[in-house]
Amino acid sequence: MNQLSLHQLLAKDQLKKKKSTGLNELFELRLSTNITLIKNLFFSLYPETEYAGSFEKLVSLLPKLYQERPDELQKIDLVRLQQGNWYQSEQMLGMQLYVDHFNKDIKGLSEKLGYFENLGVNFLHLMPITKRPKEENDGGYAVNSYHEVDEKYGTKEDLLALTKKLRSKNIYLMLDFVVNHTSDEFEWAKKAMNGDLKYQDYYYTYPDRTLPDQFEQSLPEVFPETNPGNFTYNHEMQRWVMTVFNSYQWDLNYSNPEVFMEMLGNLMKLTNMGVDVVRFDALAFLWKKIGTDSQNLPEAHQLISLFRMCLQTIAPGVILLAEAITAPTQIIKYFGEGDMKGNECEVAYNATLMALLWNSIATKKTVLLNKSLLHLPTKPREATWINYIRCHDDIGLGFDDNDIYSIGWDAKEHKAFLLDYYCQKLDWSPAKGLMFMYNPKNGDGRITGSAASLLGLEKGLENKDKKLISQALIKIITMHSVILSYGGMPLIYAGDEIGTLNDYSYQSENGKRDDGRWVNRPKQDWQVIAQLENSHTPQSHIFHSLKKLINIRKNNPIFADHNNLILHQHHNPHLMIYERTSPEHNGFLVICNFDDHIHGIEKSWLEKIGFGEDKELKDLVTGKAIHLQSNHLEIGASEFYWILRN
Repeated sequence: MNQLSLHQLLAKDQLKKKKSTGLNELFELRLSTNITLIKNLFFSLYPETEYAGSFEKLVSLLPKLYQERPDELQKIDLVRLQQGNWYQSEQMLGMQLYVDHFNKDIKGLSEKLGYFENLGVNFLHLMPITKRPKEENDGGYAVNSYHEVDEKYGTKEDLLALTKKLRSKNIYLMLDFVVNHTSDEFEWAKKAMNGDLKYQDYYYTYPDRTLPDQFEQSLPEVFPETNPGNFTYNHEMQRWVMTVFNSYQWDLNYSNPEVFMEMLGNLMKLTNMGVDVVRFDALAFLWKKIGTDSQNLPEAHQLISLFRMCLQTIAPGVILLAEAITAPTQIIKYFGEGDMKGNECEVAYNATLMALLWNSIATKKTVLLNKSLLHLPTKPREATWINYIRCHDDIGLGFDDNDIYSIGWDAKEHKAFLLDYYCQKLDWSPAKGLMFMYNPKNGDGRITGSAASLLGLEKGLENKDKKLISQALIKIITMHSVILSYGGMPLIYAGDEIGTLNDYSYQSENGKRDDGRWVNRPKQDWQVIAQLENSHTPQSHIFHSLKKLINIRKNNPIFADHNNLILHQHHNPHLMIYERTSPEHNGFLVICNFDDHIHGIEKSWLEKIGFGEDKELKDLVTGKAIHLQSNHLEIGASEFYWILRN
């Protein structure tokens, strides 16, 4: 039982005992339940001999932050405690989008909520909308404010109006909290540049290259093409400052407890505007230590858990998402380990599944996918994944090299093949993607491009190749069928639901032309959407196919995430097969064929896993009973089955 489960139990028990139990009383109960963990986490990072006073400051800060939380949101917190793990429900269906690319601004987005309801979306991730530098700003991830809305999107009042409207429609909202760094225009950075020693210590700043050079010996480069190295010299301050991502993004110094407490205050100001899920951006980088790569360090996990325990005490209805795009064995740790298992982030991106799906599309095989997923530790039962095929970012090839070698492939050659396949280096490949941040030193690179363009739709339409268009549509639906049925919360990237292609206009825009990720950040095409009901276009086919799958998901509780997934191993190297189980003995089987040819599964094998014909098998997509032909089940090229066993 993690702390959240304990709070749910205590709140339920307290409300049973006393009908008049107040919200303040429940806060005191949560504080007393969490305070020992908060103390232990705090002093694990900041030694008690030196920082006892800082801990006393934190203890006095928590009630103040609670009192600042609006009454309406405090009541919602209580409702969610009573609901349990609401984020694991089969009803959850997300969409990620840029507000200005979707429909102008916050008011424009508010006008389109009916579109989400029509598709079945009830969870929105809005890309950064807070104030940022006017020129280069990393798509808003260079932060000038954590809670003031940038004027291009509207006002703070517009955001508050939107969150109120979302609550009335039971739509959840996720916003980013850029926890690792600020922009060099942030108020703390400005004070540091003006010589304020207090704020110079809010960042990693040094008078000479002695310590930066020691860091550089083990620090990798995140953006080797545009921001080589990890430090930038600031002439105004006459000091070197750590800038792991871009020269205008200053890394925060969390070895200073004042930074943690200030950031906790900023976190609460963000959530108090009606945010339900907070995306902790770049959290793998939070703790820096000379002699390490300063990623995924134990102290980073302790710091995240400290944020979580404090947030849970103040606002238990708000949850954290780990944006940790790292090795499979590292991602799972962001749910918490050991004594803190289930007490770090409630949700994490399933980047491993995403990358493995793209690997299977290129190779037409599932050997690496099955091998890697089989080795991934089971997540805590209170946690869940966000499953996605595309997002605003690039596709990194974060596979475990040992898994690649174990199936007889050379890791370096295989990754080179994937880059060639998706980045237009192979004439026969249907994909039209771009290379991002290629590092010639080690051959590492990443892939950009919209899902439809990477799966062949752009090339098919350009060449008027009906066969290629048909194959692309099947692949788009099949890829989404996995994220809609795999254990966790599906997240669709806005535009993918209508097969939006690459947008090359960024190449002529200042501040964007050097960042190839903008190719997969297109504007929503409302003209296409207006014709979805009355056309037979590829876009219409994709939209209505996904809408049907979403509806099936929402009407079957077996899709709720209760760690009820079994990955089945079959000798056919082109198939991915997994089962979702339920206590009622119903079963749900997913079979995906990643090859361009038809494949079959033997009747005897299906019977062995409990899906013989005598079990009343039904294809959930067509609604028809399944009858095996010639003692085997045929799966079409790049197609899938959703099979329900009664």
